[in-house]
Amino acid sequence: MRLRNLISLSLIAALLLSACSTSKEARTYRNLINGHWQLQTVVSEGIKGQVKTELLNEADLSCFVGSSWVFNQNNSLGSYTINKNAGECAGITRNIRWSIYEAANEPKLFQFKKLDSKYKEVDEGSVGYRFTILELDKTTMQLRNDVSFEGKSVSFIYNFVRL
Repeated sequence: MRLRNLISLSLIAALLLSACSTSKEARTYRNLINGHWQLQTVVSEGIKGQVKTELLNEADLSCFVGSSWVFNQNNSLGSYTINKNAGECAGITRNIRWSIYEAANEPKLFQFKKLDSKYKEVDEGSVGYRFTILELDKTTMQLRNDVSFEGKSVSFIYNFVRL
């Protein structure tokens, strides 16, 4: 009787652990994202002409071009750094906590939340920022963020290269 209970408990524990685990695809994405990246371009889709908008409630779109991003898969922490640019862009380094979001029958999403200097969430209770992973390999990463801009649905495509 004891052996049967032990086997039953082991099977239940294994099922619970597998239900909470990250998929192999998400682990692969995490491995590929891990490291240092530079945001080379941000392209808008659905907007005509020059775009002047604040991205991620942080800085103007042009300030993000050339920004450095660091992702550590071991602790899911990272940061991005925007360089000061002749008075147009304030220099800032923002800590983040990142992950791969998985929903049934949906593409994998890269997501992150901003953190303060003590690694506490800046916008507690929010889901943070989510991006569809369009392309990801050892040297390039392309993410899409769908937002509402002036009452229209638009997308921003973020093109990264590994440093």
